[in-house]
Amino acid sequence: MVTDPGYDDQSLCDSSLEMGFQLVCPVRRYRKTPEERLKLVNFYQSALGQVVYSKRGISVELLIEHIQSVSKIDPVSVRGYDRVRGIILLSVLLYQILVYYNCKMQMDIPRRAIKYLIGC
Repeated sequence: MVTDPGYDDQSLCDSSLEMGFQLVCPVRRYRKTPEERLKLVNFYQSALGQVVYSKRGISVELLIEHIQSVSKIDPVSVRGYDRVRGIILLSVLLYQILVYYNCKMQMDIPRRAIKYLIGC
């Protein structure tokens, strides 16, 4: 799973490995970096790690930008993690429902034009 630099957290990395996948994010090396963390640093800096991480910009960021433009939630009108999380989850749910509706109705509207289904 490819993530932001903000997810550079050892407990998240450990949890992901226990669940059967690996987080790939920019990992910092410190003066006394533990051996387990050095493995993450070395993987991120490897050619394969860089290829994996480079895919993030062409997949995740575009999807998030598209969902923001469809639901017009940029900037979010509320404060606080729980409130923002609720709005984001509802926006993603709406987007998924529209994509599903588009597929079920076999409409010729491309996914990029989903926002026209809700009159944006």
